[in-house]
Amino acid sequence: MAPPAAKDAAAHNQDQDLTTILTTEERVELTLLVANITEVMRKHIQDTFDASLDTTKKQQPPILAVQDKNPNIDESKPHEETDDEEKDRKIREKREKELSAPKMLEMKKDSLDFFDKWRESVISRVGTVVNSPKEVIEKQKEKASTEATPESDPNPEPRVIRRNTNIEEADAALIELYPPTSTSLYSLSKDKRIALLQAMLMLLLSLEHYSSPSRILLLHISSSLHLPLHILTETEVKLAQGLLEAAKHMSGSEETQKRSDENKVARRWKVGLAGVAGAAVIGITGGLAAPLVAAGIGSVMGGLGLGATTAAGLLGTLAESGVIVGSLFGAYGGRMTGKMMDAYAKEVEDFAFLPLKGSKHHDTKPEDRRLRVTIGVSGWLTQKEDIITPWRAMGRQSEVFALRWELEALTKLGSSMESVVKSAAWSVAKKEIIARTIFASLMDALWPIALLKVSKIVDNPFSVAKSRADKAGLVLADALINKAQGERPVTLIGYSLGARLIYSCLMSLAERRAFGLVESVVLIGTPGPSDATVWRAMRSVVSGRLVNVYSENDYILAFLYRTSAIQFGVAGLQEIQDVKGIENVNVSEMVSGHLRYQYLVGGILEKIGFEDIDVDEVAKEEETLALLEEEEKNEQEKKSGKDIDPEKEAAEMEKEVKKKTDLTLMQRATETLHLGK
Repeated sequence: MAPPAAKDAAAHNQDQDLTTILTTEERVELTLLVANITEVMRKHIQDTFDASLDTTKKQQPPILAVQDKNPNIDESKPHEETDDEEKDRKIREKREKELSAPKMLEMKKDSLDFFDKWRESVISRVGTVVNSPKEVIEKQKEKASTEATPESDPNPEPRVIRRNTNIEEADAALIELYPPTSTSLYSLSKDKRIALLQAMLMLLLSLEHYSSPSRILLLHISSSLHLPLHILTETEVKLAQGLLEAAKHMSGSEETQKRSDENKVARRWKVGLAGVAGAAVIGITGGLAAPLVAAGIGSVMGGLGLGATTAAGLLGTLAESGVIVGSLFGAYGGRMTGKMMDAYAKEVEDFAFLPLKGSKHHDTKPEDRRLRVTIGVSGWLTQKEDIITPWRAMGRQSEVFALRWELEALTKLGSSMESVVKSAAWSVAKKEIIARTIFASLMDALWPIALLKVSKIVDNPFSVAKSRADKAGLVLADALINKAQGERPVTLIGYSLGARLIYSCLMSLAERRAFGLVESVVLIGTPGPSDATVWRAMRSVVSGRLVNVYSENDYILAFLYRTSAIQFGVAGLQEIQDVKGIENVNVSEMVSGHLRYQYLVGGILEKIGFEDIDVDEVAKEEETLALLEEEEKNEQEKKSGKDIDPEKEAAEMEKEVKKKTDLTLMQRATETLHLGK
């Protein structure tokens, strides 16, 4: 039986659906709003593949009026091309050639085909819920245009969106990233607008997945209804809890258990789900009844304003099937399936999702489950805590995981980089590099002799770890395609070789046309190409923001990358050009070197206006960095003025690296043994 509180909530709000909240005209306007926003989203995909768009600079207005007044200009003579014009022409021709390649044309077609199918399903579902005739829906689709939405600034000033931001600032930040589409629904009361946004979230979930385009659509709707972001994120959290609570009611009631025993189909589902971690935690046993689910949702979501019956109607089949609830949330952090790992088992030794908000060695608790997933990927390790620590700045609106991968390779790399950076040879060499800039050193191979003598300490560990990152990226792509994290939008954030891993993952997703999985991506100090072709492919599989964070002071990255294909550029050192929709963020003033990134993740995310940051953890991050810099300054002062023998120093560093690596791996082995007991 449903709890009394749930019954009361359902009875109180059972008639509050979209047909009673909105007038006939407002329901038509809602359909048009969705059609207009999705038209804008579609244009953004087309812009990615548009050769005529110049993202490197803003177009200057023509100076025809000045030319008309100049008596010295002979208009009968052919116009001679200036150096800048010739350069622009060559860039445009290169872009046109790249975008006319069969592979790129095919990618454009496939990404638009995927989007059009998703868009059709959304608009049709909206039409069904608001009870609009098919002719009305078709008419709104035909009327859809991008003119109702202003163009966003291609390089906006970053704004911070967080819990303690007041409503005006939060709106300003949201509007900057997702310009509002003009709609008369903006004039509804705030309560009605909130109810409308909540209803749209449930409606999108009724498609039996929460894909990344669905999330971006809701961000645009929030902006267009002039609602602060926290309204959407709080609704997402409450809805996740409501669905899990509903599944618990489903499996827990005697009536449901009885139906499960009698229902052969339900029994087959149960067997099929035996190996899924998500099913075990949620406790699905079949026997599914919509009213019971509605009661479960109503008991947890009474504060949302929409009644349980309405919620069940909006959620459609999701409100009737615990199996679908289970697939929505996925295996969340459970072990990768054997089939998924077989292809790479020989080359990828370690791969697991570690929940940040759960207990140390167990799966995420039900109360920490969310409708969105964020995966943080570290780029090297100097201690085992480095897998988790950089991601503590993430807030609680998303389910956050740290990706553990290739501990041995990353530990050796971390120890090697730390030894080189603290060496006297590096201290001397750095002054020479600064004198002639990173790019001169990189392009002309002008590296100080003292530094090259100690390079063997770090070159091999970097090459090994970089190769492993590329392979681990393929495993992550497999995990996402096989819904290891469920049918939820995933945000990926990584620094150094963690960013390289994500780059490899996105390229694999693009090659396999796996659209709609990734919401946003932040790549920090990436040891990967800045070539437009590569970033265009990555852009095609990211529905939201794709941010390239780089520093012109990253001498270590330049040094490590010197033997790679530098003709394709280095993303961690420079802007990405000629691709619409890439955000380039220069953090040179924040980042004095590559080893700083792990202490700056929170600060960088805050700078770029990432929507979910724990400001207390960012403050702790800043304190840790200040202490570290003071300690390093003291060490450098002790070494200054001393004569150095690079070869002798390299031998000593090699011993130190082996000692540190063995110690970290021994700690890890002891911990694993303890867990096994």
